[in-house]
Amino acid sequence: MKRLFDILASGAGLLLTGWLIAVLAFRIRRESEGDGIFRQERVGRDGRVFLCYKLRTMKRETPSGASHETPAAYVTPLGAKLRRYKLDELPQLWNVFKGEMSLVGPRPCLPVQTLLIEERMKHGALAVRPGITGRAQVAGIDMSEPVRLAEIDGAYAREHSFFEDLRLILATVTGSGRGDRVALEAMAPQAPSDMDRPEEPRHPERTRHGET
Repeated sequence: MKRLFDILASGAGLLLTGWLIAVLAFRIRRESEGDGIFRQERVGRDGRVFLCYKLRTMKRETPSGASHETPAAYVTPLGAKLRRYKLDELPQLWNVFKGEMSLVGPRPCLPVQTLLIEERMKHGALAVRPGITGRAQVAGIDMSEPVRLAEIDGAYAREHSFFEDLRLILATVTGSGRGDRVALEAMAPQAPSDMDRPEEPRHPERTRHGET
């Protein structure tokens, strides 16, 4: 039932949001240099590597690595909004339709994230297809906590149900989850630097005595 739901929902999603993906990809290319669609190898079910698609949210010069390790300064203004509302994940509907991913499941990691892969193998999390969203993502737990993440992913692999998947999808779509840490940091108001602060008035009486 899970796979049938994935096929029907991802197919409908692609038909409904294909135009939006195209518009957002065009805007991304206009805002910063590089392609609108980002492609990256990720680890899927049973440890198989596949090509995962996302709308690009970071600058072209961003260092290679996991997104949770990337400073928020590399996130583009539009990218921060896309990540906050999970719109950057829309192209992964194609991964779901092809059977490489599911709508709900553990988020696919990079092949170089060996500790997370080992922990997921130990907890049985690689027995299911990776997802666009999942238990950990709704709870605000990312790949900076690999052991805890693998435990939650493993529990999902053993216990998941159709109704839980619907609840997690609804939480993601409505934004009731905690959201993307990098996006939240990128969108947070920045504290003014010393250069931005107005100069404090000097006191003439102190200046005369050598105090500034």
